[in-house]
Amino acid sequence: MVVPESRDKMYYPSGDLQRDAHVPDLDSYLELYRKSLENPEVFWQEVADEFFWKKPATGPMLQYNFDVTKGNIYVKCMEGAKTNICYNVLDRHVRERSLGEKVAYYWEGNSPDQHMTITYSQLLSHVCRCANVLRQMGVKKGDRVSIYLPMIPELVYTMLACARIGAVHSIVFAGFSSESLCERIIDTQSSVLVTADGVYRGEKLINLKQIVDEALEKCREKASSSVTKCLVVKHPALRTKSGAACNKLQTPWDSECDVWWDEAMRGSPEECEPEWLDAEDPLFILYTSGSTGKPKGVLHTVAGYMLYTSLTFKYVFDHHHGDVYWCTADIGWITGHSYITYGPLANGATSVLFEGVPVHPHVGRFWEIIEKYKVTKFYTAPTAIRLLMKYGREPLQKYDLSSLRIVGTVGEPINPEAWQWYHEAVGQGRCPVVDTFWQTETGGHVLTPLPAATPLKPGSATFPFFGVEPAILNEHGEELEGEAEGYLVFRRPWPGIMRTLYENHERFENTYFKKFPGFYVTGDGCRRDRDGYYWITGRIDDMLNVSGHLMSTAEVEAALTEHPAVAEAAVVSRPHEVKGECLYCFVSLKDCGEFNRAVVEELKGLGQSSASCWIHVRRRKDAAATIIISAQIG
Repeated sequence: MVVPESRDKMYYPSGDLQRDAHVPDLDSYLELYRKSLENPEVFWQEVADEFFWKKPATGPMLQYNFDVTKGNIYVKCMEGAKTNICYNVLDRHVRERSLGEKVAYYWEGNSPDQHMTITYSQLLSHVCRCANVLRQMGVKKGDRVSIYLPMIPELVYTMLACARIGAVHSIVFAGFSSESLCERIIDTQSSVLVTADGVYRGEKLINLKQIVDEALEKCREKASSSVTKCLVVKHPALRTKSGAACNKLQTPWDSECDVWWDEAMRGSPEECEPEWLDAEDPLFILYTSGSTGKPKGVLHTVAGYMLYTSLTFKYVFDHHHGDVYWCTADIGWITGHSYITYGPLANGATSVLFEGVPVHPHVGRFWEIIEKYKVTKFYTAPTAIRLLMKYGREPLQKYDLSSLRIVGTVGEPINPEAWQWYHEAVGQGRCPVVDTFWQTETGGHVLTPLPAATPLKPGSATFPFFGVEPAILNEHGEELEGEAEGYLVFRRPWPGIMRTLYENHERFENTYFKKFPGFYVTGDGCRRDRDGYYWITGRIDDMLNVSGHLMSTAEVEAALTEHPAVAEAAVVSRPHEVKGECLYCFVSLKDCGEFNRAVVEELKGLGQSSASCWIHVRRRKDAAATIIISAQIG
């Protein structure tokens, strides 16, 4: 890694941001990064010293084996230590740091009239009551609890209650089908399921309890019904005027299994002694898609995940006491686990918890909330940015976004045009864009800028986070130096990396470590430029071999979205009898865009510049809708 030579398309941190930053410049980053690799024991111990430990570690900070030829793969952090992550993210702030009256969450529902403020003291009280209820239902240390809830406060209460008593939570995104929920319940053999009666998603009312009952029936059909109790939350939106349509919602009920949340919590004690857990005890299971069809149950453990999510949140978002932070993700995904719940709470942060969608009830919903709560740090997905780009800058001009200091992206590589719009229209040209690369498996950011330290290149995830040592390999496992493109791998673990796949360690080793022994294989392609910046080129299984040319779908998509009329592009493979594979490009125009022959010719030019391809239109719906294009190597 070197100091950037080229100032072409570079964005440098402002002096105002650097003045109070935790990592104020590139030299400070480089010094800390060297320390994290050369003396990890001291580096991570200093992080650990910020937390409460019932018992100190008896082993080294990190022990591991990444080489399948030398035995089983394993990672251990602070072996012998005992702690509780719920105690550290709640009790420590309330009882030791006098932050009980500080706001933990501003909850914003699907509609603007649904909102709530929750302090750290209130959050602790709710969590303890829920933990006691789970214990009364027979949940004990090591048991699994499935959670199928929308983005309401009860979701946070339940996951932290599980962490408090040593149960392992398995959160299932509340947009998944009954079959997906059933599959995850069976795999974890959960004894308790927590859900809600229903939820509004935009204008649509969804009967969650009905989906849950269908899932449990499927479990019974497969002779794998482990759930003994189903705890059901009455969604707050269904009790308000805006929920008038809720009389259409029929909540199926089984008195032997189902329990209303409110009734169970009534009279439950507000004190609950935490279960003191070993550092390597499991914290949660979260399923991520698998290339063979069966989802992978990624398992994270207590201490290492706590250290890593806390530190990445603090440094990547340069968190300070007065900040109001908002991550728009759903807690059903790893982003919500790490950067809505555990990371922010470990730092005593104030966050926005948002249930709605970006364009309901109007396209300025995001900007309205930023103005309302004076959000300082904003974290969202490139998909959401591209969606809002379609409506231009006019919706933003109705709201005051002057509180923003840092904006970030998560979930996929961001194309340069969306990066520029985000920086200029949302960040008003003064907010750095922290483009973070990480995975469910990594637990937290692994390639990321630090806002006051890293000169930015639009579309690049820039440099590795502390303790992370990336490498780029070719197909033969040979390490590539300098400017290079190939497989992104990591040669050593960090505290927050996953420990295994639940009940399937063999698949864990085969998926992530067998291809290149001695390295963790991300499954992503990567390019490193002459300045040492890393650029994610997309999933390796999304690389296409066209006439012997290895092409990245992400790079073609980025090229197409450079066109000013294009809001979004997706590129997939199509079999070709001569060339092996060719590209199919799906292009959505902005609302103001008009489809015509000139657009086609310009897209051809962009395609040729990015992938030596020629493009022709196959079908279109209308001027502002999706154009389907095929592309082949010429």
